[in-house]
Amino acid sequence: MTSFVSFCSRFGIAVLLVALADFFFYGQPAGITVLLFAIVTAGAVVAVHPAALNSPIPWLRPAALFVALLPLAENVSALSVSVALVAMVVFALSLAGRLRRSVARIVGQIALFLLAVPLRFVSDFIRWRKTARRFGRRRIRFASIAVWVMPLTLGAVFLTLFGAANPVIDYWLSLIDLMKLLDLIQLARIAFWLFVLACVWALLRPRLPRFPRLIPRPRQNLAGAQPATKAERHVVEDIVFGKGAILRALIVFNALFALQTGLDGAYLWGGVALPDGLSYAAYAHRGAYPLIVTALLAAGFVLAALRPGSETSGDPLIRRLVYAWVAQNIVLVISSILRLDLYIGIYALTYWRIAAFVWMGLVAAGLALIIARIALRKSNEWLFSANLLTLSATLYACCFVNFAATIANFNVDHSLEMSGSGTPLDAQYLRSFGAVAMPALDRFYMHKFGNQITYLADQVMIDDTIAEQKQWRAWSFRGWRLAKILDKRGPLVLPPAQQPPAMPSTPDR
Repeated sequence: MTSFVSFCSRFGIAVLLVALADFFFYGQPAGITVLLFAIVTAGAVVAVHPAALNSPIPWLRPAALFVALLPLAENVSALSVSVALVAMVVFALSLAGRLRRSVARIVGQIALFLLAVPLRFVSDFIRWRKTARRFGRRRIRFASIAVWVMPLTLGAVFLTLFGAANPVIDYWLSLIDLMKLLDLIQLARIAFWLFVLACVWALLRPRLPRFPRLIPRPRQNLAGAQPATKAERHVVEDIVFGKGAILRALIVFNALFALQTGLDGAYLWGGVALPDGLSYAAYAHRGAYPLIVTALLAAGFVLAALRPGSETSGDPLIRRLVYAWVAQNIVLVISSILRLDLYIGIYALTYWRIAAFVWMGLVAAGLALIIARIALRKSNEWLFSANLLTLSATLYACCFVNFAATIANFNVDHSLEMSGSGTPLDAQYLRSFGAVAMPALDRFYMHKFGNQITYLADQVMIDDTIAEQKQWRAWSFRGWRLAKILDKRGPLVLPPAQQPPAMPSTPDR
């Protein structure tokens, strides 16, 4: 009977959260309401697990969750919502006492949790039905209905009396139109309700799926004899992947990487003339991404060659060669970053190029962590966890960076019209960012035309942005700052041509 009561209480909380989500999100812009809904949902998770906060530091988990939810106040984006979702899952599993301590295992738990979300409510409902049969279906049905008879009956009586005594309540009652309420029931809205119900239910009852063992455990030999192995296989492994092969591979790899680093130093930074028909921009662009793939392959080789406890991991010469090679890989990644920087200086900045910068930085950090893993004699699980923490911290920091404004300001400041070098500004590309690019475009138009001009399409976009920020549901800290800047713009001045001029497109966006 306790499980039945627990199911009903959680279901009631889930229904209230669905109603709140409908009020916040359905047919409405997303803004500060995402943060508010996440906070209310977290409070509901705490309400169903009150004993979990009986710890020496009860405020630690809510404080950590609040820090993870802060990007939603800055701006609602796919990245900030993903960070908040992962934090909510970790928070729910932690309160339920199901969270592992290893970072690598926590990631696996999060993946399993998200995969099980669509079926969690269905499986719990089936389990509740079995419980209902066990305790007697008729008694539970009668109890679940009878418990509401007295509250609803007296509530209706009180509401009628209040309506007769208070004209305001009487006016509110007169506004209730049952037919209009029926019109609100739409297939899309019901699908939205079911989606929210599945998500919040999984947080209120955080469980991980259990999979049957697909591969049976091998039977132990009662006589204690080990299964026979083929000697030829071990001979091939010792020759191809043994200590001698890895030592020779590291010598060859160090030599090749030194050659690549020397060429970059000569052509990109030393000023040596390139072969005929090859420009510095083409040299920089062609090498940026393949070098990152090379560094990743090198990292995989190092992890395979220096497995913890292997013969090669204890050899001093091999360890020194690995240190030298990983250091060269880090230099290679830095060279790739400088290559991309040269290319951007000529062909402007885009979202994909910013993502490449972030990715290259993460690869360099991962290579440095490989050196730390070898020097400190840590396991591969430690390395995986350290890389996950680095990635998480990077993505969290990116939530607070306005990349659209960064791209717009950089492209305007380094355009041919503003700096005298580079490529002409692709104003159409910046307009695709929305009103966030208008401050940068204002500076561009002031420099080019001597006045702050605005196209009609841009003015409509600006007006829509300001009007949206006046709706409390759509409010965000970034949008509020932008609206303040747009409010300070001068009067509308139209250019001679009423349509934006066609600009050359930027390659490789």
